[in-house]
Amino acid sequence: MKNLRKWITRHPRRTKRALEILPGFVSWFLILFPVWGSFLIPEIVAYYIIGFSVYWFYRSITTAVLAILGYFKLKTFQLYDWMGDVRNFPDWSRVHHIIVIPTYKEPLQTLRRTLDKLKEQSFPIKHIHIMLSFEEREKEEAQEKAKLLTDEYEQVFGHLWITYHPDLPGEVKGKSSNTSWGAKEAKRLLIDQDGVNIDYVTITSEDADALLHPSYFACLTYHFLDNPARYTTIWQAVLLFYNNIWRVPLFVRVFSSSASVAQLAIVTRRDRLINFSTYTASLKMIDAIGYWDTDVIPEDWRLFFKAFFALEGKVSVEPIFLPIMADAAEASGVWKTYSSQYEQVKRWAWGVSDTPYVISRWVMAESIPFWEKTIRVLRVLEDHFLWPVNWFAITIGALLPPLLNQNFSRTMIGKTLPHWSL
Repeated sequence: MKNLRKWITRHPRRTKRALEILPGFVSWFLILFPVWGSFLIPEIVAYYIIGFSVYWFYRSITTAVLAILGYFKLKTFQLYDWMGDVRNFPDWSRVHHIIVIPTYKEPLQTLRRTLDKLKEQSFPIKHIHIMLSFEEREKEEAQEKAKLLTDEYEQVFGHLWITYHPDLPGEVKGKSSNTSWGAKEAKRLLIDQDGVNIDYVTITSEDADALLHPSYFACLTYHFLDNPARYTTIWQAVLLFYNNIWRVPLFVRVFSSSASVAQLAIVTRRDRLINFSTYTASLKMIDAIGYWDTDVIPEDWRLFFKAFFALEGKVSVEPIFLPIMADAAEASGVWKTYSSQYEQVKRWAWGVSDTPYVISRWVMAESIPFWEKTIRVLRVLEDHFLWPVNWFAITIGALLPPLLNQNFSRTMIGKTLPHWSL
């Protein structure tokens, strides 16, 4: 490990480039391995396919079990009176919540729907402060939406701030840079200008189409005040793509439902949980680590690992079993909807660009116990490296060795391989 640290220090550009290549290389190697391996080492290919099938079977069973457990927790959390418990804390009224909603060309009705849902919060709404962070390049359209929303909602919440994120040199256009800009502006206005104690302030990064459960901030406040490690914790609720589920085509409906079940299972597994899409942290922690990075596309997992390594592995993600309802991909027409779904998945896949950052920080982080940081990093590698491989290995992998190698097809393992993989 010491030699790796020296290499990274001496050759940062070469290291970054090699790590950028690594995910694609590993994924393509595993996808093509059953093809070329069938000619050279068919037995090893067979064991690879069997092993992958066993792995996927294990993942399927654990996902199903965890999703069922998560479902019952979801129902329990929704029925509980969280404000009743919150009022037992003597300092609960000092808590304030900032919500940053980065938006670019979102329809006005989507933003209205999100703000209307926030009005339903059981936590005192005057302690909820919303930052609508538009992109400056949206120009007059953003200004028109901002004026209409300000007129409608300015008196509803503690604050409804409007900001316009400029295209700054060195920044990448996207949610991460916009969220960072909006969060800094909110901190300046609420903490520096109004004098609210940062120790009692949380900050939520919320997608423009996300609808938070009415008990979200009451439940969050309880967990925030009850947690001694509140300044090193990120809170993640359950993201469900059900807002428009009955308006989208069948295949998008199936995909969105499957993704929702997967999210329910993921939130139940605390040891593997990493914040995703819409989540909350203490403003004190976000301010301490320097907010969201502005030179990257993905912002959720990147924020977690930035905090994880900056705070020497002391960061954890705590589940909140309340639903966040989001939109499934939808457009005007079936094929445009499929294209929109593809673009959504492609945006999720951009998380692979975090690989050089995560692996480099993993190598350089001497103060974090080896297995603690390794397990976290392996989660990233597993998701990003194997995600493109699954379909090929499970669907056609077992058919290739007997098909491409006639000698192998006559062996016992060659004859039974397709049955084993099923």
